Amino acid sequence: MRKIISLISIIFMFTFLPLVNAEKPKGESPATPVKQSFTVPNSVLNIAKDNTYPNATLDLPRLEPSDLTSELIDSSKVKIENPDLIRMLNETSVNSTPFAIGYRAIIYLGQWPLNYESIETAPNWEYQKVNTNYFDNRGGKAPYQIHYVQEAQKIVRGGLTAKISDTEDVQKMMLMKASQKTDLPLAFETIIGGGTKKDQVYNVQPKMLGYLYGFAPAINEKGKVTFGEVYLMLKGGKKMILIKNITTQGIGAWIPIQDHVSFSFVASELPR
Repeated sequence: MRKIISLISIIFMFTFLPLVNAEKPKGESPATPVKQSFTVPNSVLNIAKDNTYPNATLDLPRLEPSDLTSELIDSSKVKIENPDLIRMLNETSVNSTPFAIGYRAIIYLGQWPLNYESIETAPNWEYQKVNTNYFDNRGGKAPYQIHYVQEAQKIVRGGLTAKISDTEDVQKMMLMKASQKTDLPLAFETIIGGGTKKDQVYNVQPKMLGYLYGFAPAINEKGKVTFGEVYLMLKGGKKMILIKNITTQGIGAWIPIQDHVSFSFVASELPR
């Protein structure tokens, strides 16, 4: 609703003036967060080609601001990274005229999460157990080989660790930052299909029970979100963004690593 009202206000106020083209993308992209070097353990395997459930590849393209949007973003004293806000500004046409001397208007665009600053990004390779393969070789005379077979379809979900307004916008910014820093396929939901298999074998020795556990890994992302009330100010021939009532809130999230399983093999003389 806030977006519709804002756009209607702008269109209504400036339909009688020549349009400024706001579609041409700016060539320079915002700075990319520094990537962190994660050593993926040998026990963590990529199952993308083996997964019986085809997860959709989550592509979060960086939205390029138009010339007008870049001008407005540069005029703000607070960093603006929210892709939905940038998209709304890209779709906005503001008119200018040489006869606008003395003209002034302030248009309220709503309260927005403006940017997310990542403070810590850490992996948990055993975020959620998704499968157990088992074999009892206590009566056997030779080692028995078992391998991973997903017994049932498993949905692994992440999410924010606390309640926050504009959850979807915040999740999107956190996901983008975490993906850029880790260079891993991240998604707030991933599915492991029943019957998914891997060829790696694990030996269960005689007189032993073998347990092969499968875990879905995830990234724990922590940082802070900056919120503010966004105003579009038109003064004469100038256009600028004003941010008022700025607040900052700490937030964390668990983001599963898509199409990856972490394995742990345990041999025991007694049932576990």
